[in-house]
Amino acid sequence: MRQNIEFSSKGLLCRGWLYVPDSLAETETAPGIVMAHGFAGVKEMGLAGFAERFASAGFVTLVFDYRFWGESEGEPRNQIFALEMVEDYRNGITWLSDRPEVDPQRIGVWGTSYSGGLGLYVGTHDKRVKAVVAQVPSALNPESRRAKDPETWDRVGEMLIQDRFQRYKTGSVNYIKVVAPEGEPCVFPDKDAYEWYMKFRKFAPNWQNKVTLESLEKLREFDPVSLIHLMAPTALLLIPGENDNLIPSNAIKETYEKAREPKALSVLPITHFVPYKDPWMSKAADLATDWFQKYL
Repeated sequence: MRQNIEFSSKGLLCRGWLYVPDSLAETETAPGIVMAHGFAGVKEMGLAGFAERFASAGFVTLVFDYRFWGESEGEPRNQIFALEMVEDYRNGITWLSDRPEVDPQRIGVWGTSYSGGLGLYVGTHDKRVKAVVAQVPSALNPESRRAKDPETWDRVGEMLIQDRFQRYKTGSVNYIKVVAPEGEPCVFPDKDAYEWYMKFRKFAPNWQNKVTLESLEKLREFDPVSLIHLMAPTALLLIPGENDNLIPSNAIKETYEKAREPKALSVLPITHFVPYKDPWMSKAADLATDWFQKYL
């Protein structure tokens, strides 16, 4: 069912997996789904279960690593620039749409956490996409990110200014850990985050626990939600966690209210890092599958 693939994105290769439904006849076409991981995630960290379920339901499914991550090309490594990741999604859509087994008029996008936000942006601006599913999505703009913790936002902002000076003067690439034990500086000083990344790194030997500081600068600037009302008539399903400690519930509510029909909100009683293992993976995948079946 799964084959290793690669496609070009701005002169570099994104590598990933293609899942083709076993039931698909040689001359048939099927709808396609493009999916990738969230912040500092790679495809081996819990995405196969979702892709397998989508393929079993009849969708040709592409899972890929962004440039600069996982098995994909790009230097410096471990760089997260949202709009470049959007380009990878859109080039993945182009590549998948050109496959003989895919109906290019029936393309969906799936994202989780940070890639949930990327999916919102892609679905808003790329009208080839007919349905979007965003799971525990990072539905945040700069204003809502700062509102979570203004003091930390401003302090990190000063650090990023210093990093920009160093990059300009020396060309140096500075890094910060994604997660760390309590008391060490990192992007996510959260016990659940640390435990999740440490658990899933076992399945991703090429994963590194670091991200460029410049990535945090780009993260702060990214806005996937302010134009969400322009996504329609692309169908939007949000699957937030009721007890998500990273994404404020009011941000999800505001995004949903601003979006136009067709749309749905399916809240699961989970925290942010739960939906990558059963029973919640199956429940989230079922919600996504039903949405894609309805709108693709």
